[in-house]
Amino acid sequence: MSERVYIFDTTLRDGEQSPGCSMNLEEKLKMARQLERLEVDVVEAGFPIASEGDFEAVQAISAEIRRPSIAALARTHRMDIERAWEAVKHAAKPRIHTFIATSDIHLQHKLRKSRSQVLDQAVESVKIARDLCEEVEFSAEDATRSDPEYLAEIFEAVIEQGARVINVPDTVGYSEPQEYGALFAYLLAKVANADQAIFSCHCHDDLGLAVANSLSGVKNGCRQVECTVNGIGERAGNASLEEIVMALHTRSDILPYHTGIVSEEISRSSRLLVNLTGTFVQPNKAIVGKNAFAHEAGIHQDGVLKNAQTYEIMTPQSVGITSSTLVLGKHSGRHALSKKFEELGYRLNREEVERAYFFFTKLADQKKEVYDEDLITIIQDGMKIIPDTYKLKYIHSAGGNQELASAVVKLEKAGQLFVESAYGDGPVDAIYKVIDKITGSRGRLLDFSINSVTRGKDALGEVFVHVRIDGRQYTGKAASVDIIDASARAYLNAVNKALHEKSRTRNHARAASA
Repeated sequence: MSERVYIFDTTLRDGEQSPGCSMNLEEKLKMARQLERLEVDVVEAGFPIASEGDFEAVQAISAEIRRPSIAALARTHRMDIERAWEAVKHAAKPRIHTFIATSDIHLQHKLRKSRSQVLDQAVESVKIARDLCEEVEFSAEDATRSDPEYLAEIFEAVIEQGARVINVPDTVGYSEPQEYGALFAYLLAKVANADQAIFSCHCHDDLGLAVANSLSGVKNGCRQVECTVNGIGERAGNASLEEIVMALHTRSDILPYHTGIVSEEISRSSRLLVNLTGTFVQPNKAIVGKNAFAHEAGIHQDGVLKNAQTYEIMTPQSVGITSSTLVLGKHSGRHALSKKFEELGYRLNREEVERAYFFFTKLADQKKEVYDEDLITIIQDGMKIIPDTYKLKYIHSAGGNQELASAVVKLEKAGQLFVESAYGDGPVDAIYKVIDKITGSRGRLLDFSINSVTRGKDALGEVFVHVRIDGRQYTGKAASVDIIDASARAYLNAVNKALHEKSRTRNHARAASA
């Protein structure tokens, strides 16, 4: 039977110390509410003595967030501890988290105290905290560079004074997994009253080993993991909550432990933190990066389409992502391309897939990623599968620098002719207004370009337009020796694409409801 591992989230305290990640009170409350939905066991809300803003944020979170324990950090000073208690005393489950450094390098250069002085200070502080609060956690800062025998001595003493959580932090990310796991094994065997406390790990990622070290700690008796959403934190960051949780979930065969985390809230938590701090995760970040469930290589795409487990060790839905993403690029194959066309509503036979793949590969050589709009253009322009709803039969325009431009346009639809006129800022603008009037479209011209295809005064001109219609962008192109004619046909080309897309979407909705 698997054992429970408690998740202590320090996004709002240690994570917020990451440069550029500071949050105001309302932002901290938003994140705390999401952490409650994620069902972390402990929210470390801040360091109340650090500033009035930190105190107010911890106090507000303690008053509102009821399910998890709310922890406040304090140095081993009476003033710190009393300030922390004032901030968390109205929490449903308050916790005081007090700490002091224990490594010789910190004792000598930072604290300038002896081992016995630090031991006495730790014991006295835990005693003060325990008189105020039932939940007391003690951390030995820089534990992994401390003398293990000295750590065991301090831990035994603070447990005797009522500390019920003992944190063994790898404060500077110095340790490696085997070493860190061995430290837990040693301490749990050496500390006589270790069974009276939960041992906790808190790892930094300076050598990229924070998650690996945390899991090694769990395997060797640690039952609380301190971590942050997206792994934010001082320097290279903290152990990543989402990676630890999903590692335990995915590899339960060799890691027989479970958490109370609602994993489907992981992606939402990550996105909210990005939104609040403006600090984005790298695309290849495990679990929450935009490429974590994306596949471009043709062999991978083919495997995933046949059975997702070929290349996915967890489902995207398990972390709150709707589905995997097939990224279409130059490494993609026919199977993925055909599937993508199906999602867009186009069922192609084998011959059509081959033709589409030909145009697709030419485009993919020029672009890093091929988007849905590009695929629709392949269907519309390259393969001519889409018919023209309206055909241009006649145009006449007039304009000049001394008069208002006007245009008359005649379009044909299903054998019926439509004639309208309009004024505009120029002859092309007037023509586009007439086309909108006849077709009922409301196009917004985003880009207009003309290229000479041939040489000479009678050169063939090619017009490209980008038009936004009903919130989507459509490209249109046409060629003619008459630029006005080419401009009209290019715009009508884009309008016809929009009309076809609207009709296809409407038919698809009817079929789905039938």
